[in-house]
Amino acid sequence: MVVPNLVTVLAICAGLTGIRLAFEQRIELAVAMVLLAAFLDGVDGRVARALKATSKFGAEMDSLADIVNFGVAPALVLYAFLLDGAGAPGWIAALLFAIACGLRLARFNVMDHDPNRAAGWRGGYFVGVPAPAGAMLVLLPAYLSFLGVEHGAVFTGLSSAFTLLVACLLVSRVPIWSGKNIGRVRGDMVMPLILLIVFYVLLLINYPWHTMSVTALAYLAFIPVSWRLYRRREASEQTAGPA
Repeated sequence: MVVPNLVTVLAICAGLTGIRLAFEQRIELAVAMVLLAAFLDGVDGRVARALKATSKFGAEMDSLADIVNFGVAPALVLYAFLLDGAGAPGWIAALLFAIACGLRLARFNVMDHDPNRAAGWRGGYFVGVPAPAGAMLVLLPAYLSFLGVEHGAVFTGLSSAFTLLVACLLVSRVPIWSGKNIGRVRGDMVMPLILLIVFYVLLLINYPWHTMSVTALAYLAFIPVSWRLYRRREASEQTAGPA
């Protein structure tokens, strides 16, 4: 039981260290630490299940860590780097993102313990953008800045608006495909999948901000596709129901 809780604590340490680095103007390292915190916070539950070390204490610890790593840390890092240039609107955007993340996590916990939660194919969709994805998305202006985009008044204003957009996506009811219902991977797809993952990791190591920018933009483009697939599946189910 120590290992998954240790991963959670290390995630909190990474997120808080990212905040410190941001206020020291070591921004690239700060963003990297926040992304590391989000990654560790996203895998600690899987580590616990793999080791058969789940516990109520670990679940509560993970819930408390989520708001720091997915909400507070990204908001403060982005504010220290960019949003403070927009003045009060920038702070309002950062604050609303952190609050929206907390609301999203609370809703997830309630739905996760609901005995009447969606089953079947609907269980393969998130309600709204999940908190880890929100943390990755909201830092898109920082990725673009690392690629050379100037910090003008227009860019800081657009960054504040984008932060509000991500906050709205977190608390929205938009169905987002989670991939939970894929099941086992076919044997002939294992090797190509491994190569694809390795290729992505290599891109992330060698071109981190290019890769993160493309990943964030691809996820944003995937949201309406996921919503459309959900509605189409729902419509086909309603059509087949009376028959």
